[in-house]
Amino acid sequence: MKRILKIVFRVFLLLIIAVVIFLFWASSSTLEENEYSRLIKNQYENTIDNDSIFSIVTYNIGYLSGMTNNLPIPKSKELFDTNLQKVLAETKAVNPDIIAFQEIDYKASRSYDVNQQNEIAKLGFNYVAEAVNWDERYLPFPYWPISMQFGKVISGQSIISKYPLKEHQRIVLDRVEDTPFYRDVFYLERLAQVVKVELNGQEIVLINIHLEAFDKATRVKQFEEVLAIFNTYKDDYPTILLGDFNSRARDKEAIIQKMFAKEGVGNAAFNSVNPINTFDTKNPYERIDYIFYTKNTIAYISGKVLTQFEQASDHLPVEMKFRLK
Repeated sequence: MKRILKIVFRVFLLLIIAVVIFLFWASSSTLEENEYSRLIKNQYENTIDNDSIFSIVTYNIGYLSGMTNNLPIPKSKELFDTNLQKVLAETKAVNPDIIAFQEIDYKASRSYDVNQQNEIAKLGFNYVAEAVNWDERYLPFPYWPISMQFGKVISGQSIISKYPLKEHQRIVLDRVEDTPFYRDVFYLERLAQVVKVELNGQEIVLINIHLEAFDKATRVKQFEEVLAIFNTYKDDYPTILLGDFNSRARDKEAIIQKMFAKEGVGNAAFNSVNPINTFDTKNPYERIDYIFYTKNTIAYISGKVLTQFEQASDHLPVEMKFRLK
């Protein structure tokens, strides 16, 4: 009996060691730290149609997985190819000057190792700010079945522009506290991506964010960090804060209400009585994606939720057209 118990104990111990080794290996980075924040300059042909009215879009592209995002179901290459072609066609038609992406893959097994940022930039976006927030050798999610797990993931937030970008910052926001070790090591870092864009000789500050989706207390902390960043720039520069806030417009207790109430701040494509929804794309029922801007320096021309992108992502993009005062 003692011998059997010893064997069982040893097997159990080996399993624990194997799991710990796997977790450390899987969660280890594939990139150097200085590769997490990059400014890239391309040489694509492009045309800039205007000299005073500009357009900007925020889009949680959901790594082009459509409504299959995070679900433990097969995702074919055809799905990603079709969604990419949809995004390329609609982006070309909308013809924005700047796009801020969240959940965009640079190289990930889950999206067949396509650099989605680079493919979209080929439409004529010669300036790119890239901020990696997920760098895992192997991501064991969804947990089951194993065949559906993401594997290697390099993903993040990107700003692509037809106008020059400079002074790019990748600011890591608060993490969820008291999360189990096996989840914390794979945590998707929530970022505030800050960059300056030069529009006809004038510097504009862009703040692209993706706040915590599942833990409200952490999301509130992250919002306060983002608000402090916004306040740092808003008096000295025309400033645009945009992205996936994961905070519901119709929830009167949601932290986003603090932004709605902020004096001198506009909200593109937004009606407080009946906000147009951006999530999900199969049956939109929440508004969680926003574009905020400083009213004293930015004149709002128009804005819309771009429903024509359909189910390329589980979010719909939001567009704002504006001019500088």
